[in-house]
Amino acid sequence: MAELGGTVFRRGDDGYEEARRSTVWNGRIPDRYPDLVVQASTVGDVQQAVRYAGREGLTVGIRSGGHSWSANHVRDGGLLLDVSRLDEVLLDAENLAAEVGPGVKGHELCGLLEDRGLFFPAGHCKGVAVGGYLLQGGYGWNGRRLGPACESVTGIDVVTADGELVHADHYEHTDLFWAARGSGPGFFGVVVRFHLQVYLAPPVTGMSTYVYPVDRMDEVYTWMHGIGPEVDRRVEVQMLLSRSFSAIGVEEPAIAIGSPVFADTEEEAREAVALLDTCPVRHTALVAEPFLPVPLQDWYSIVMVEYPDGHRYATDNMWTSAPVEDLLPGLHRIADGLPPAPSHCLWLNWGPSPERQDMAYSVEDDIYLALYGMWTDPADDARWADWPVSNMRAMEHLATGVQLADENLGQRPARFVTDAKLARLDEVRARWDPAGRFHSWMGRP
Repeated sequence: MAELGGTVFRRGDDGYEEARRSTVWNGRIPDRYPDLVVQASTVGDVQQAVRYAGREGLTVGIRSGGHSWSANHVRDGGLLLDVSRLDEVLLDAENLAAEVGPGVKGHELCGLLEDRGLFFPAGHCKGVAVGGYLLQGGYGWNGRRLGPACESVTGIDVVTADGELVHADHYEHTDLFWAARGSGPGFFGVVVRFHLQVYLAPPVTGMSTYVYPVDRMDEVYTWMHGIGPEVDRRVEVQMLLSRSFSAIGVEEPAIAIGSPVFADTEEEAREAVALLDTCPVRHTALVAEPFLPVPLQDWYSIVMVEYPDGHRYATDNMWTSAPVEDLLPGLHRIADGLPPAPSHCLWLNWGPSPERQDMAYSVEDDIYLALYGMWTDPADDARWADWPVSNMRAMEHLATGVQLADENLGQRPARFVTDAKLARLDEVRARWDPAGRFHSWMGRP
């Protein structure tokens, strides 16, 4: 296939299966097989691949980092375009700006910026590339203050359905730019470069940590629900329910509250997390650390304890502002059926949110609930794979929608943008991709 650049594997070729499997971080590789996999190394490779797909009538799926839990990019038939090798970073520190390829890993970007006294709200897990992360919204470090990371995208360079390279921003091809920020795996183009606003690094980073026995969950969740609107926006409250937290010496079902904080001084940081020391069952805490300075790169290591490599994952999520008394029955059901650790239920206090920029991203709420089931033995798939979906389905009457990060649209279609913005997305898609060259969201034609 001389008309294709990059490294090409057609189904049945030596190396095809390795290339297909390498595009998925989740240990559960889907039984879906594209006709060919193209590993692009340049923007020209991307253009050639898209034009080839057009000539051959192939639909295109795109992979940047492979952290889509449900592997949206891997479909039966068509062309799987791997852009993970587009990983250049150009930094303009003086103007607080950067240009990054879709394959750039968030933790590596943060490390590069940190060396220059700069910061970007990259994703919480190591290995998550910016491509899919920014398209779906992007919930990252200090996101409650800086907003979803897509709000820090100032422009994109996109290979369109006809193989042309265009730039889109607030002034040029504005509809394409509007669509890119929030459409996630349903975006109808290949972003080959993101233009980002970066920020001065917070002088102080730290966290508070509390762990409560699971038999106190009613009191803990009720308290957390009540203080949610009061939590300083420089604080991320990440509350995990799991069967154990061995890394910190807790070998029983428990609720761990780890809360990163970003501040100008240590005094400000301690003041910002002080509210988290007010739980009415504070005296029962198995671990209590009101504040500890923690460098950002150490946070990545802490997070990866709960999201280890080499596991089989199933996920689902919901946004909600439901009363806590309505949420508690579902939370008890989740606790009773938890798969083995490090599987967990995440509660993230997010809102109330400020008014957002005009973009496709449009569904969020006060509380984010997400379920992460993980195990290592394929024989356990039948036992655990449905745990997140069935629990979120049972609670969906309390949801305002889902976030395109931990979604499972192929099994449980759900609202991820407002109805009005979904209609506009369809209009913009019809303009830029009238032949349907790029896959839409799973669970939707």
